[in-house]
Amino acid sequence: MIGKVHSVESCGTVDGPGIRYIIFTQGCPLRCQYCHNPDTWKGSDGEEMDSDALVKEILKYKAYMDRSNGGITISGGEPLLQREFVTDIFKKVKKKGIHTCIDTSGFIPLDKIGDILDYTDLVLLDIKSYNPAIYKKVTGVALEPTLKFAQELMKRNIPVWIRYVLVPDLTDNMEDIEDLAKYLITLSNVERIDILPFHKMGEYKWKELGYEYKLAQTLEPAEEVTNAAKEIFKKYNLPIYNA
Repeated sequence: MIGKVHSVESCGTVDGPGIRYIIFTQGCPLRCQYCHNPDTWKGSDGEEMDSDALVKEILKYKAYMDRSNGGITISGGEPLLQREFVTDIFKKVKKKGIHTCIDTSGFIPLDKIGDILDYTDLVLLDIKSYNPAIYKKVTGVALEPTLKFAQELMKRNIPVWIRYVLVPDLTDNMEDIEDLAKYLITLSNVERIDILPFHKMGEYKWKELGYEYKLAQTLEPAEEVTNAAKEIFKKYNLPIYNA
C-alpha cells in the first residue's frame, strides 16, 4: 500500500517507550500555532512510500526494539488521515511481535477510524487545551472530536500518554489546566502525562514556507510555571512524567 511520508527516524527515543522506528506521515487538518513541522501540513507534499518496503526496513531494527522494549511509532502530520496505510503497516509488524504506537491529535470522526485501533498498542494523544475556545485558537479546529476519541480509547482499554504543550499566554492558564486534570482522572487508561514546554525550533520553517508565525515574540515558559502545571496534575494523582 502506498502512503505519503514526510520523513523517518530509525532510532527515536522520545516518541514512546524504548528505541523506536518513527514514521512521520504527510498531511494534517490542524494548524497549530506552535507547530514545529508545518512542512507536514499539505497532504500533496511528501514522498510516496510503499508499506512493504517500510516494514522491511523496520525489521532491520527489531533487535534494538526487543532489547529496549521499543517498537514503531507513526506520527505526523496526522497519521489518522492515512489510516489504511498506517493500519497496513501495523498489521504486518504486529505479526513480527513489534510494539505499535500512534501519535495523534485524535481529530477524527469515530465512524472514520476503521480498524486501526485493533492493531495499536499505545496512543500518544496530544490535547492542546481543555478550553474549547483556546483549543480552536491554537489549532483552528474543534476540541470535541479529540475528547470523543479519548473516550473510545478508554472503552478499548488502549494505553494513552497525554501530551500537553505549555505556551505562555496561550495554554498556561492554570484553571484550564486544572479542568484538563479533572477530565483526565475520568479516564482509566492514562499511563503518563508529558508537559512539553513551548519552544521555537521550528520557527525557521514557517519563514521558509512564507507562513506568519504568530508566536515570534513568545518566550519559553518559566520553570516555575512549568512546575506549577505539573503540580496540578500531581494533586490529582495523575502520572505526570519527570515530576
